[in-house]
Parts: sequence; structure tokens; C-alpha cells
Amino acid sequence: MQNTNYIIRQEAESDHAAAENLVRESFWNVYRPGCSEHYVLHVLRNDPAFVKELDLVMEQNGRLIGQNMFMKTVIEADDGRSIPVLTMGPICITPALKRQGYGKKLLDHSLEKAAAMGFGAVLFEGNIGFYGKSGFDHARRFGIRYHDLPEGADDSFFLCRELIPGYLNGVTGVYQTPAGYYVDDADVEAFDAAFPAKEKLKLPGQLFG
Repeated sequence: MQNTNYIIRQEAESDHAAAENLVRESFWNVYRPGCSEHYVLHVLRNDPAFVKELDLVMEQNGRLIGQNMFMKTVIEADDGRSIPVLTMGPICITPALKRQGYGKKLLDHSLEKAAAMGFGAVLFEGNIGFYGKSGFDHARRFGIRYHDLPEGADDSFFLCRELIPGYLNGVTGVYQTPAGYYVDDADVEAFDAAFPAKEKLKLPGQLFG
């Protein structure tokens, strides 16, 4: 990182519009033509599972350059227990500053704060090449399966990190994505209409069409 003049703090209500625009700029045309992540953030802030203390932004020279957030969810264990865990994201850094170390700084700070609050583990979908540097591993190594994924399907996207060592010892089961992450395309379109127009492009490597 060339410039370490930044702060990481809890998001304020006055940050909402700027954070949503930051998320939109970061995810636009990455996983699909356009994106839905800015609307997901907008919706999840009012979800009962949203962890307000872990709704974080990274600020530099008076402008937001990154954000991250967490939701409470559970692993439905094979023995009938519901194991409380966290999931994470959207997490992003402004496109101009990507691959300069800011994302890892934000991620590591977020995980340290979550651990200090007593949460036991974080599971989510991501790239092991990046998140492995912050202690994540494939969730299958912990005996945790991704909901609705057919047996034998590629689960390399599904990652886990224990925040309390041994928290998942003896646990096998199915991770549940919080329902709030599933948004309607029509609602996304209506929300996005309030933002500056951007061209939606279908690009190689996108996961959704």
C-alpha cells in the first residue's frame, strides 16, 4: 500500500448513499451485466440478522473507498443443532484502489472486530486465492456443506474461517444463506434507476446472465 492514510469505522446513516454507489461501481458488470449488490446492501441494513456493529466503511481523505458488512445465520447441523455463524458481504474497495492492499486491511480489521464480539465462524462465497491470505479455507474441510448444492458439484467457492479456534469441531451440516440476500430483479431495476446511467455488458467470466 502506498498510502496508509485511511480510517475504518462504523457506517453512519449519512454514508448510505455513498456506500451504495461505491458498491455499485465496484461490482458493475463483474458477476452479471449490471449488478444487484448495491440493492442487497440497501435491503440488508433493515434485516433482523444484520450486525450493525460490523457494518464498516473505509475512508480516505474524506471519501469512502471501501465497505464490508456481516449477517447472522446458522449451520443446520446433522445432529439437529443450529450452530450460529456469520456470513459476510458485499465487501468492496473502490475500483481505482483495488489490488493495492486496501481490501486485505479492511477484511482483517473486520474479522478482528467480529472475533472480539464473540462470533465463532464466518462462512461465505469467495475466491480462495484472495481470502485464503486472511485465514479462510474451503468449508468442506470443516464438514460444512453449501445449501442446495448437488452432491459432487464444485464447492470451491464456499469458504470458512473459524474466529474461535475449534468452534466447528464435531460439527457437520448445511450452511444457510440468509433470505435477505435473495432479491427480485424488478426491485433491483427500480432501485438502480435512481443512480447515474451505466451500460450493462455481458462479459466473459460472469457467473450470471
